[in-house]
Amino acid sequence: MKFHTGYFPCRLSAIALSGLMLVPAGCGPAAIPSGINDPNEASNREVHEFNKRLDERVLGGGSEAESPAQILADAPEAMDDSTVIAVEEAPLEGPGPLLIMVANFGANLDNPRRIANSLLQVRPGDAAHNTLRLGINSTIGVFGLFDVARAAGLPEIDTDFGETLHVWGVPEGPYQELPVIGPSTRRDTVGMAVDFAGNPLWYLFPWPQNLVANGFTWAGEATDRLRYSETVDSVLYDSADSYAQTRLIYLQNRRFELGRGEVAEEDYFDPYEDIYGDDMSGTGE
Repeated sequence: MKFHTGYFPCRLSAIALSGLMLVPAGCGPAAIPSGINDPNEASNREVHEFNKRLDERVLGGGSEAESPAQILADAPEAMDDSTVIAVEEAPLEGPGPLLIMVANFGANLDNPRRIANSLLQVRPGDAAHNTLRLGINSTIGVFGLFDVARAAGLPEIDTDFGETLHVWGVPEGPYQELPVIGPSTRRDTVGMAVDFAGNPLWYLFPWPQNLVANGFTWAGEATDRLRYSETVDSVLYDSADSYAQTRLIYLQNRRFELGRGEVAEEDYFDPYEDIYGDDMSGTGE
């Protein structure tokens, strides 16, 4: 109980901090900037280099696996035609079924947080949408292991407290790169803290089940590094300036998400588009 009772003031502090940010906010959504506000670039770059070293040592980022073409180039000339054909037709490795199910399960458990934020944003339609997804995937989808709702035409509407702050007029603030977590902005950093501290899962389950439930949501999000490893490696290890590239991709992607049509599509680049497609349901459809 020490963690549970001791953590309660931290939750109150995070919520109070978000309240202080809302005080000067306007009545409508904050303007979506187009430039880059990075006054702490020097320190951000240091954090970025730390994150890259951590990625290399813990997750094996930047290590090159042999492609079929490389295997053929290094193969002995004595290989027969059937072996060459087998290598050429070998499929590229993608996310395995277990990884997909972990991501689906964590995303399903995270729906109460999304629903709560949609209600705070006065978007009852989004809240109802994700509530329906929660019901379908928790039952027909076997506790969320399979994203049946997506296959039925109900894709996830993702949101967070950073978007809630945006809706209530809190400006983006300067760009930040956080240790381990990665790219963010001042507004999104506060949003992540409130999402962590105020997640309904802390209240829906008793201790320590609530910690386990939240752990699955974190594990589900952590699988993104594995699912999108090729693109992340390209940005981090193949770019002339990986910090500037990471910053640009994050800001463009985040502003497009928050804009919901306010940002022109030609100005938006999704680094994950068409890598594994839109099917994370595990159904193969």
